[in-house]
Amino acid sequence: MSNPEPRAAGEASVGAATGSPAPRTAPAPAGPPVTATPTRLAAGLAFSLGSYVLWGFLPVYFLVLAPTGAFEIVAYRILFSLAFCAILLTVTRGWGRLIAIARQPRILLTLAVAGVFIYVNWQVFVLAVTSNRVVEGALGYFINPLFTVLLGVVLLRERLRPAQWVAVGISAVAIVIIAVGYGSFPWIALALTLSFGLYGFIKKRVGGRVDALSGLALETAWLTPVAVVQLIVVATSSGLTLAGHGPVHIVLVVLVGAATGIPLLLFAAAASRLPLIAIGLTQYLTPVLQFLLGVLILGEAMSTTRWIGFVLVWVALIVLTVDLVRAARSQRRAFRSAA
Repeated sequence: MSNPEPRAAGEASVGAATGSPAPRTAPAPAGPPVTATPTRLAAGLAFSLGSYVLWGFLPVYFLVLAPTGAFEIVAYRILFSLAFCAILLTVTRGWGRLIAIARQPRILLTLAVAGVFIYVNWQVFVLAVTSNRVVEGALGYFINPLFTVLLGVVLLRERLRPAQWVAVGISAVAIVIIAVGYGSFPWIALALTLSFGLYGFIKKRVGGRVDALSGLALETAWLTPVAVVQLIVVATSSGLTLAGHGPVHIVLVVLVGAATGIPLLLFAAAASRLPLIAIGLTQYLTPVLQFLLGVLILGEAMSTTRWIGFVLVWVALIVLTVDLVRAARSQRRAFRSAA
């Protein structure tokens, strides 16, 4: 997934810098209530749904790029995402903002580390799609909000509410059950969860000092040498597929940069218009769509054991979401009382 700007450890977040996209503070689920007009809220909801729907159907885009393999796709994704960012920075006159960020070594190095995690996330996700394991990839993004909560405990010493502990415990049981159902360790799901969760945590270090477009541009700039090496390796082994399958294929490969950047920009627009709780509740649309795509369209097998594991994950997410909503309401009441 190219993924949204990650959210804090107590906050909900799904997927890219992609568009992929959210990196963490205390588990307070929301700040003071957001005052907005119905038109602004409607626009925010449309932007949010647009970003999550695009991320949800991103596997279809990667499958259409066949016979281009996962390593070649990710290399092109890095290079053409950087090109897409460069075009948008020129159009929006954002180069000054990016240069100002690049002159801050600490932020620049933080984005380099974030780039490493998003690279792992992109590579594992595309490998999952091209190896017919979309459902396992969806599992990774279902688990991500739960891992984010746990990350807050381990790295930020946050205290979880009882319901949050229950949700984490249920998800741990689910992972064990799913592993039994697979007959092997669900490494794709956990790699996606870990990489995106840590990506979110790292991005939280720079907070609001880096906008979505500049962040994606600098992260892909750091990853450009990796992309070049990957293309060289592919060219000297199986051979590159960019020019051998007609002009439509070339255009689709080039547009992978836009497919990465557009959902991210839609998410950024949504985040500026919607309360955090609304963003958190709509984030599950992406893995739901990917799950349905894998089961109903691609025909991936779902044994009884795997169904049980997924249902437990969904129960854990319901517990976490209900707790988030209740905490947000309590916080709003406290805010109004204080005012």
